Amino acid sequence: MVQQKILIRGVNWVGDAVMTLPSIEAIKVGHPQSEVSLLVKPSVIPIFQKQPYIDNIIPYSDSDKGIIGKTRLLWNLKKMCFDKAYLLQNAFDAGLISFFSGIKERIGYDRDNRGWLLTKKIPYEKQDRKIHHIDYFLNIPVFDSIHPQNKELWIFLDIQERLQARQSLSNLNRPILGICGSAAFGRTKMWLADRFAEVANWFCQKTGGSVVLFSNDAEDMNIYEIQRRLVGQYISLAGKTTLREFISLVSECDIILTNDSGPLHIAKAVMTPTIGIFTSTDPRLTGYNEKGFKSIRSPLSCSPCFKKRCPQEDMRCVSSISSDEVFFELIKLKPRHKAVFFDRDGTLCEDAHYLSKWDDFKPYNLSDLQKLKDAGYLLIGITNQSGISRGIVKEDFVKEVNNYFIQQHKFDAFYYCPHMPDSYCRCRKPEPGLLLQARLDFGIDLKQSYFVGDKVSDILSGESVGAKGILIGKDDKRVCVNNIQQAVKLILHSQ
Repeated sequence: MVQQKILIRGVNWVGDAVMTLPSIEAIKVGHPQSEVSLLVKPSVIPIFQKQPYIDNIIPYSDSDKGIIGKTRLLWNLKKMCFDKAYLLQNAFDAGLISFFSGIKERIGYDRDNRGWLLTKKIPYEKQDRKIHHIDYFLNIPVFDSIHPQNKELWIFLDIQERLQARQSLSNLNRPILGICGSAAFGRTKMWLADRFAEVANWFCQKTGGSVVLFSNDAEDMNIYEIQRRLVGQYISLAGKTTLREFISLVSECDIILTNDSGPLHIAKAVMTPTIGIFTSTDPRLTGYNEKGFKSIRSPLSCSPCFKKRCPQEDMRCVSSISSDEVFFELIKLKPRHKAVFFDRDGTLCEDAHYLSKWDDFKPYNLSDLQKLKDAGYLLIGITNQSGISRGIVKEDFVKEVNNYFIQQHKFDAFYYCPHMPDSYCRCRKPEPGLLLQARLDFGIDLKQSYFVGDKVSDILSGESVGAKGILIGKDDKRVCVNNIQQAVKLILHSQ
C-alpha cells in the first residue's frame, strides 16, 4: 500500500543526471512504501527509464513552458496529489512548480531566491564548488534524515541492450577505445582534437585494437578533426545513436577517453575503465580517481576557472595536458588477463541453502582448477549471499569460506553480494557489477573469460559482459556440463 507520493524534480544535464542516481535511490530506500515520480526533461529520461527505484517518469517538455504550458503542468501535478517534493534541480522554477502544485513538503537548497518556496531549506554555502557533486545531491535526502546506503553510480541495462551494442561493435578489433571528444559546455572543456587522435593512433599501434568516436552531433567538428587524423581501425557513431544506445555502447568498450562531460559519468555508471580530461574544471567536484578511473587535470594556476570563455583568451589549460601524459595513464587500463569466474554454492561446494556453519561445508573435488592457473587464467569467485541481509548467515563466516578457496585452491579473489533480491544493487547476479569490479581490480579481458555456475543467473551475469557461460546442469539453450572437471576440460580445449 502506497504511504506517500513523492515528486523529485530532476536535473537537466546528462552528467548531472547520472550523478543524482544515488540520491534518487536513497529517497526511495528512505520511503520504501512510497511511489516515487521523477519530473525531468525528455533529453535525460533514457538515463532513468530502467532504474527500478523510480515508479513514474513525468516529462517536463517544451510544451510545458509559457503561461499556458506551465498552468497545464501545475494542474496535472496537483491532480496527482504529491505529499513531498525533493528538488535536485537548483532553479527557482523547481521551487515554483512544487509550491503551486500544492505539495505540502518541499525540500531543496536555499538558493536562486527560492527559499520562501521551500518548507525545508538546506543552507547553501557554495557546496557545489567544495564537494563532489554526488555528495552535493546526496545532501538533499540527508537533510531530510535519510541515510544513504549507496554512493555508487549504476545505470541498469538489460541483456538485450548489451547484446545489441556488442553486435554493433563486433567487426572491430579489441581492445576498443571509445573517444568522446566534445562537451556541451563549450570549448574550454574540450581537449585538442590532434591530441585525441595522437593518443588513439598510439593505442591502435600498441594494442592492435580499434577506436569508436562518439558524439550526439553528426556534424561535430571536433570529432571530424579527430577522425581525419586517425590511421588505425575506427568507426564514427557521431549522431548515429540514441542516448540509451550510447550508454550500452560505452558499456561494451574496453576503455573510454573523454572530456569532463556527460560521457565521463555514464562510463563510471557502467563501470567501463575511463580517463577523464579536466581543463577548465575540477576533478575533485566531478571527477573520479580510483581503480580503473583516472582524472587528468591541467597543472596551470588559472585552472579551474569554470568559465565558458577563457579569461586569458588563449585557453592554455586545453593545451597544457600532453598526449604523452594521457597515453601513459590510458595504457595502464588495457585489459591484460583472462579469467574464469565461478559461482560458489552448488558449483564449488554443495549448496547447503544458506551455508552458515563449517559442519555443512562440503567442497567438491577442485584439483583440476590448477590446470586453469597453469594455462594463465585468473580464478575469481562471485557469489550471492543474501543470508547476510536476512540475518541467518554471518558476514565474517562468508569471508572465511571464500578465503578457503583463495588459500586452498589459489583463487585470486572472491567477491560476494550481501544484499536481498529486491535491493537495487549492481552486485547481485544476474547484474554484472562484481564481474566489472574484478575487471577494474585485475585488468581482466572479459571477452576472453568464462563464467561457470549452476544457475541461469550465473550464466546471464557472465553473458551480460561477454564472458562465455558454462552451466553445470541441463539447459537446451546453453553450454552445459555435469561437473567442474568437465568445465575445465571444455575451457582448455576451447583455447
